[in-house]
Amino acid sequence: MKNKIVLMLLVFVGFSSVLRAQDEDAYLKKIVVNNGDTLKYRILLPKDFSENKQYPVVLFLHGAGERGNDNKSQLIHGKSLFANEAVRDSFPAIVVFPQCPKEDYWANVKRDYSKKGIEKFKYKRMGKPTKSMKLVIDFMDDFINNPYVKKDQVYVGGLSMGGMGTFEILKRRPDMFAAAFPICGGGHPKATKKYADKVALWVFQGGKDDVVIPYFALRMVTALQKRGADVRLTYFEHDNHNSWDSAFAEPELLPWLFSKSKK
Repeated sequence: MKNKIVLMLLVFVGFSSVLRAQDEDAYLKKIVVNNGDTLKYRILLPKDFSENKQYPVVLFLHGAGERGNDNKSQLIHGKSLFANEAVRDSFPAIVVFPQCPKEDYWANVKRDYSKKGIEKFKYKRMGKPTKSMKLVIDFMDDFINNPYVKKDQVYVGGLSMGGMGTFEILKRRPDMFAAAFPICGGGHPKATKKYADKVALWVFQGGKDDVVIPYFALRMVTALQKRGADVRLTYFEHDNHNSWDSAFAEPELLPWLFSKSKK
């Protein structure tokens, strides 16, 4: 009996690995060069994609641990959410996963890893975007003008550094996105003035997060609420930093996201 259980586990692990590989293969490898700088990204196209049809676009920003230049690591978290067959049938969309190099960051934030709590991250309200964020913004400015893009259904989400990047790109392109789902991220609360009345947000946060503490997400939600934004918060009381696992398992996330159109 013990041998049968071990065999079943091995089969399950092997099957899961095949599914993950299939999910990864569904995302096409692409690069774009802008003024000598290169943005690597992966893109998932709808089944039976046609340039004569129009589709929503989802921009997904990965975390700091997935930075690099392999054009692969950015898919570690989130790829299966969108590559799921049932999801692709129900919500045909174009999904873009850009990759940030190890030496850069999505958000314009001062980081001091020797400190903890609210001293660890200092979000800047003003200032130029990072090189990687500028590349993503330029890419999106160009990409959404393709005739096959539904410009009123452009979305953004991300986790950890990508959650910060989500708030960052919202303040820099407040008229681009219909909805956003930042996960365990943060930003400058005063910058919410630029997009509070334009973008619907669903913020996710782990209550035991000791990397990006809950304070950062909660103060963003508070600032958005004060400005009358369409914002909701899901607080996973027992989650640490990997609250994206719980967020991805939220059955209403994608129906909520694709129901939103630009105001």
